[in-house]
Amino acid sequence: MKHLIAPSVLSADFANLQRDTEMLNASKADWIHVDVMDGVFVPNISFGFPVMEAIKKHARKPLDVHLMIVNPDQYIERFAAAGAAVITVHYEACVHLHRTVQAIHAAGCKAAVALNPHTPVVLLKDILVDLDMVLIMSVNPGFGGQQFIPNTLNKIAELRAMADQVKPELLIEVDGGIGLHNLGQLIAAGADVFVAGNAVFAAQDQLQMISDMKEFDQHLSKL
Repeated sequence: MKHLIAPSVLSADFANLQRDTEMLNASKADWIHVDVMDGVFVPNISFGFPVMEAIKKHARKPLDVHLMIVNPDQYIERFAAAGAAVITVHYEACVHLHRTVQAIHAAGCKAAVALNPHTPVVLLKDILVDLDMVLIMSVNPGFGGQQFIPNTLNKIAELRAMADQVKPELLIEVDGGIGLHNLGQLIAAGADVFVAGNAVFAAQDQLQMISDMKEFDQHLSKL
Protein backbone atom coordinates (compact mmCIF):
# COMPACT_ATOMS: atom_id res chain seq x y z
CA MET A 1 0.00 0.00 0.00
CA LYS A 2 1.25 3.46 -0.86
CA HIS A 3 1.67 5.65 2.20
CA LEU A 4 -1.02 8.13 3.22
CA ILE A 5 -0.64 11.82 4.02
CA ALA A 6 -2.90 13.38 6.67
CA PRO A 7 -2.28 17.14 7.05
CA SER A 8 -3.20 18.45 10.49
CA VAL A 9 -5.58 21.40 10.60
CA LEU A 10 -4.11 22.28 13.99
CA SER A 11 -1.50 24.16 11.94
CA ALA A 12 -4.05 25.75 9.60
CA ASP A 13 -5.23 29.35 9.75
CA PHE A 14 -8.20 29.13 12.12
CA ALA A 15 -9.65 32.33 10.64
CA ASN A 16 -9.66 30.68 7.22
CA LEU A 17 -10.53 27.06 7.92
CA GLN A 18 -12.85 26.80 4.91
CA ARG A 19 -10.09 28.04 2.61
CA ASP A 20 -7.51 25.68 4.08
CA THR A 21 -9.93 22.73 4.05
CA GLU A 22 -10.67 23.37 0.38
CA MET A 23 -6.93 23.51 -0.29
CA LEU A 24 -6.63 20.05 1.26
CA ASN A 25 -9.54 18.86 -0.87
CA ALA A 26 -7.65 19.97 -3.98
CA SER A 27 -4.38 18.42 -2.82
CA LYS A 28 -3.01 14.87 -2.93
CA ALA A 29 -3.65 14.47 0.80
CA ASP A 30 -5.53 11.31 1.73
CA TRP A 31 -7.04 12.28 5.07
CA ILE A 32 -7.58 15.45 7.09
CA HIS A 33 -6.16 15.11 10.60
CA VAL A 34 -8.14 16.79 13.40
CA ASP A 35 -6.42 17.20 16.79
CA VAL A 36 -8.85 17.52 19.69
CA MET A 37 -7.26 18.70 22.97
CA ASP A 38 -8.99 19.29 26.28
CA GLY A 39 -6.37 21.14 28.33
CA VAL A 40 -6.33 18.23 30.81
CA PHE A 41 -4.76 15.23 29.07
CA VAL A 42 -2.45 17.65 27.24
CA PRO A 43 -1.49 21.21 28.24
CA ASN A 44 -3.35 22.83 25.37
CA ILE A 45 -6.91 23.34 24.10
CA SER A 46 -7.75 23.14 20.40
CA PHE A 47 -11.33 22.84 19.19
CA GLY A 48 -14.47 20.79 19.71
CA PHE A 49 -17.65 19.79 17.94
CA PRO A 50 -18.70 23.14 16.35
CA VAL A 51 -15.34 23.63 14.63
CA MET A 52 -15.12 19.98 13.59
CA GLU A 53 -18.62 20.14 12.13
CA ALA A 54 -17.61 23.27 10.22
CA ILE A 55 -14.58 21.44 8.78
CA LYS A 56 -16.74 18.44 7.86
CA LYS A 57 -19.16 20.72 6.03
CA HIS A 58 -16.43 21.52 3.51
CA ALA A 59 -14.16 18.46 3.68
CA ARG A 60 -14.30 15.91 0.88
CA LYS A 61 -11.71 13.63 2.46
CA PRO A 62 -11.98 11.39 5.54
CA LEU A 63 -11.55 13.07 8.91
CA ASP A 64 -8.85 11.40 11.01
CA VAL A 65 -9.77 12.51 14.54
CA HIS A 66 -7.13 12.31 17.27
CA LEU A 67 -8.65 12.61 20.75
CA MET A 68 -6.08 13.95 23.21
CA ILE A 69 -8.63 14.04 25.99
CA VAL A 70 -9.49 12.30 29.24
CA ASN A 71 -12.51 9.98 29.29
CA PRO A 72 -12.94 9.82 25.51
CA ASP A 73 -15.69 7.19 25.80
CA GLN A 74 -18.35 9.77 26.61
CA TYR A 75 -17.73 11.60 23.31
CA ILE A 76 -17.21 8.80 20.77
CA GLU A 77 -20.75 8.82 19.38
CA ARG A 78 -20.73 12.61 19.09
CA PHE A 79 -17.45 12.64 17.20
CA ALA A 80 -18.76 9.95 14.89
CA ALA A 81 -21.90 12.01 14.30
CA ALA A 82 -19.74 15.09 13.66
CA GLY A 83 -18.08 13.30 10.76
CA ALA A 84 -15.11 11.30 12.03
CA ALA A 85 -14.02 8.41 9.80
CA VAL A 86 -11.17 7.36 12.11
CA ILE A 87 -11.18 7.93 15.87
CA THR A 88 -7.90 7.65 17.77
CA VAL A 89 -7.83 7.45 21.56
CA HIS A 90 -4.77 7.40 23.78
CA TYR A 91 -3.70 4.22 25.53
CA GLU A 92 -2.75 6.41 28.50
CA ALA A 93 -6.28 7.86 28.76
CA CYS A 94 -8.34 4.65 28.59
CA VAL A 95 -8.93 2.46 31.62
CA HIS A 96 -10.93 -0.13 29.64
CA LEU A 97 -9.30 0.12 26.24
CA HIS A 98 -10.98 -2.89 24.66
CA ARG A 99 -14.41 -1.49 25.53
CA THR A 100 -13.44 1.87 24.05
CA VAL A 101 -12.30 0.25 20.81
CA GLN A 102 -15.56 -1.68 20.61
CA ALA A 103 -17.50 1.57 21.07
CA ILE A 104 -15.59 3.22 18.21
CA HIS A 105 -16.38 0.34 15.87
CA ALA A 106 -20.01 0.33 17.01
CA ALA A 107 -20.20 4.03 16.08
CA GLY A 108 -19.17 3.12 12.53
CA CYS A 109 -15.59 4.42 12.63
CA LYS A 110 -12.18 2.87 12.25
CA ALA A 111 -10.50 2.47 15.65
CA ALA A 112 -6.98 3.55 16.46
CA VAL A 113 -4.89 3.82 19.62
CA ALA A 114 -2.14 6.40 20.16
CA LEU A 115 0.99 5.92 22.23
CA ASN A 116 2.92 8.76 23.86
CA PRO A 117 6.71 8.75 23.34
CA HIS A 118 7.38 7.07 26.71
CA THR A 119 4.82 4.27 26.23
CA PRO A 120 6.22 0.95 24.89
CA VAL A 121 4.47 -0.67 21.95
CA VAL A 122 4.41 -4.09 23.64
CA LEU A 123 1.53 -2.84 25.81
CA LEU A 124 -0.74 -3.14 22.76
CA LYS A 125 0.04 -6.81 22.18
CA ASP A 126 -3.28 -8.12 23.49
CA ILE A 127 -5.46 -5.65 21.57
CA LEU A 128 -3.54 -5.25 18.33
CA VAL A 129 -5.77 -7.68 16.45
CA ASP A 130 -8.81 -5.49 17.21
CA LEU A 131 -7.29 -2.25 15.91
CA ASP A 132 -7.34 -0.66 12.48
CA MET A 133 -4.41 1.64 13.21
CA VAL A 134 -1.85 2.60 15.85
CA LEU A 135 -0.62 6.18 16.10
CA ILE A 136 2.95 6.55 17.32
CA MET A 137 3.53 10.01 18.76
CA SER A 138 6.96 11.22 17.68
CA VAL A 139 6.69 14.31 19.92
CA ASN A 140 4.99 14.86 23.25
CA PRO A 141 1.36 15.65 22.40
CA GLY A 142 -0.13 19.09 22.84
CA PHE A 143 1.69 21.48 20.54
CA GLY A 144 2.76 21.70 16.92
CA GLY A 145 6.23 22.55 15.70
CA GLN A 146 8.18 20.24 18.03
CA GLN A 147 11.34 18.29 17.23
CA PHE A 148 11.04 14.66 16.13
CA ILE A 149 12.11 12.09 18.77
CA PRO A 150 14.59 9.70 17.08
CA ASN A 151 13.60 6.61 19.12
CA THR A 152 10.30 6.71 17.23
CA LEU A 153 11.97 4.78 14.41
CA ASN A 154 12.71 1.86 16.76
CA LYS A 155 9.14 1.85 18.05
CA ILE A 156 7.72 1.76 14.52
CA ALA A 157 9.95 -1.16 13.54
CA GLU A 158 9.01 -3.06 16.71
CA LEU A 159 5.30 -2.42 16.16
CA ARG A 160 5.48 -3.49 12.51
CA ALA A 161 7.11 -6.77 13.54
CA MET A 162 4.37 -7.36 16.13
CA ALA A 163 1.60 -6.51 13.67
CA ASP A 164 3.00 -8.79 10.97
CA GLN A 165 2.35 -11.71 13.33
CA VAL A 166 -1.29 -10.97 14.14
CA LYS A 167 -2.63 -8.10 11.96
CA PRO A 168 -0.49 -7.53 8.84
CA GLU A 169 -2.95 -4.95 7.47
CA LEU A 170 -2.63 -2.73 10.55
CA LEU A 171 -1.85 0.87 9.65
CA ILE A 172 0.93 2.64 11.55
CA GLU A 173 0.52 6.40 11.74
CA VAL A 174 3.18 8.84 12.94
CA ASP A 175 2.57 12.35 14.25
CA GLY A 176 5.10 15.05 15.16
CA GLY A 177 8.11 16.66 13.53
CA ILE A 178 7.52 14.98 10.18
CA GLY A 179 8.72 16.38 6.87
CA LEU A 180 10.60 15.50 3.73
CA HIS A 181 13.82 15.26 5.76
CA ASN A 182 12.73 12.13 7.66
CA LEU A 183 9.88 10.68 5.61
CA GLY A 184 12.13 8.11 3.94
CA GLN A 185 13.37 6.76 7.26
CA LEU A 186 9.83 6.46 8.59
CA ILE A 187 8.61 4.60 5.51
CA ALA A 188 11.59 2.24 5.75
CA ALA A 189 10.80 1.56 9.41
CA GLY A 190 7.29 0.45 8.50
CA ALA A 191 5.01 3.48 8.90
CA ASP A 192 2.04 3.98 6.57
CA VAL A 193 0.28 7.23 7.51
CA PHE A 194 1.98 10.57 8.11
CA VAL A 195 0.50 13.52 9.96
CA ALA A 196 2.04 16.78 8.77
CA GLY A 197 1.23 20.13 10.32
CA ASN A 198 3.88 22.84 10.03
CA ALA A 199 5.58 21.00 7.18
CA VAL A 200 2.46 21.62 5.09
CA PHE A 201 0.95 24.85 6.35
CA ALA A 202 4.23 26.74 6.76
CA ALA A 203 5.32 25.79 3.23
CA GLN A 204 5.39 28.49 0.59
CA ASP A 205 3.57 26.14 -1.79
CA GLN A 206 1.31 23.95 0.33
CA LEU A 207 -0.06 21.91 -2.56
CA GLN A 208 3.44 21.15 -3.81
CA MET A 209 4.61 20.13 -0.34
CA ILE A 210 1.73 17.66 0.01
CA SER A 211 2.46 16.35 -3.46
CA ASP A 212 6.16 15.92 -2.64
CA MET A 213 5.28 14.01 0.53
CA LYS A 214 2.75 11.82 -1.24
CA GLU A 215 4.97 11.15 -4.25
CA PHE A 216 8.10 10.82 -2.14
CA ASP A 217 9.95 8.48 -4.51
CA GLN A 218 9.47 10.91 -7.38
CA HIS A 219 10.55 13.79 -5.15
CA LEU A 220 13.81 11.98 -4.35
CA SER A 221 14.52 11.39 -8.03
CA LYS A 222 14.43 15.15 -8.64
CA LEU A 223 17.05 15.91 -6.00
